[in-house]
Amino acid sequence: MNPPATTFRPLADSSISALVAGFVAMMTGYTSSLVLMFQAGRAAHLSDAQISSWIWALSIGMALCTIGLSLTFRAPIVSAWSTPGAALLVTSLPNVAYPDAIGAFVVCAVLLTIVGLTGWFDTLMRKIPASIAAALLAGILFEIGIEIFKAAQFQTALVLAMFFTYLVVKRLASRYAILMTLVVGIIAAGLLGLLDFSQFHVALAHPVFTLPHFSLAAVISIGIPLFVVAVASQNVPGIAVLRADGYNTPSAPLIATTGLASLVLAPFGSHGINLAAITAAICTGPEANEDPSKRYMAAVWCGIFYLLAGVFGATIAALFASMPKALVVSVAALALFGSIMSGLTNAMSDLRQREAALVTFMVTASGLTLLSIGSAFWGLVAGVVTQIVLNARRA
Repeated sequence: MNPPATTFRPLADSSISALVAGFVAMMTGYTSSLVLMFQAGRAAHLSDAQISSWIWALSIGMALCTIGLSLTFRAPIVSAWSTPGAALLVTSLPNVAYPDAIGAFVVCAVLLTIVGLTGWFDTLMRKIPASIAAALLAGILFEIGIEIFKAAQFQTALVLAMFFTYLVVKRLASRYAILMTLVVGIIAAGLLGLLDFSQFHVALAHPVFTLPHFSLAAVISIGIPLFVVAVASQNVPGIAVLRADGYNTPSAPLIATTGLASLVLAPFGSHGINLAAITAAICTGPEANEDPSKRYMAAVWCGIFYLLAGVFGATIAALFASMPKALVVSVAALALFGSIMSGLTNAMSDLRQREAALVTFMVTASGLTLLSIGSAFWGLVAGVVTQIVLNARRA
């Protein structure tokens, strides 16, 4: 799937659809969980400067990893912060001193780097059947996909305008469907009085260094859970997204790179940079580019927008806050339609794996959370167990 070296032409491979996909991916990632980071920071009584540094560190790390890995492997490799990890910190961060938390972030990053460098993650991914990986992708994206129809209950006019714009442009000029949907959505939101720029302001983020302090209690309560969540809820689904869309990029260098980036930026507040799943699917799907070999530029654009978000962290947060939630979730959902269809089609293609794939999809889409680990991990476990029980060789 990955194009040969002779086809490497970043500027020629770029397109309007790739730029829009990159912007939508960035916007989806930030709006879906930025509030969790503010919530965790406020609960832990962090200063505005520390919270701003936290966002800066994550944004810069994600930008460098996304751009560097995508150009190196010529595949749409998108990194993201750990949303389940941010949710975990809402309850755990207030119970430890901030330097102890930074030390726990460092421990988590070291563990992720080791998993990547040793190739253990590659070994795990090779054992996951293709249909189950595709079902995992579909299940992860399904919950985001249906948000557009939930939003229609509250902002009916806005959502319907966006939905029918998508359908019409999809038929006439499919590569511009998401762009026109976003434009119409912003215009409709303005006409409906749903845009609120009263809190919008321009401000630069400044990194704040915190010397790590290592505490066994913090490592056990934050570091180890963050590591488990990063592997189970972020990196496994992230690799599954790439595999489901035909990108066979080796996972070891991806995990190792994000682990090292997390390690370097941990003293500035980064709780972990991992592979993206939902936002990655926006860049790996057909909406980014009809030619799979050119979709890496969608991820590169996403990385560029990450970079801008890091520099203008507070400004980006205020900009997103000015837009209605219905607009953001609708654009994200429509951008994922192609990936959801692809995932479901591939999941059901093998008769022997069909039931296991169905179980994987249903558990993942359910949103089940156990032991602070998200449904993606449990969907994978349920699917593999189902496959073993139904199809394992009998004595």
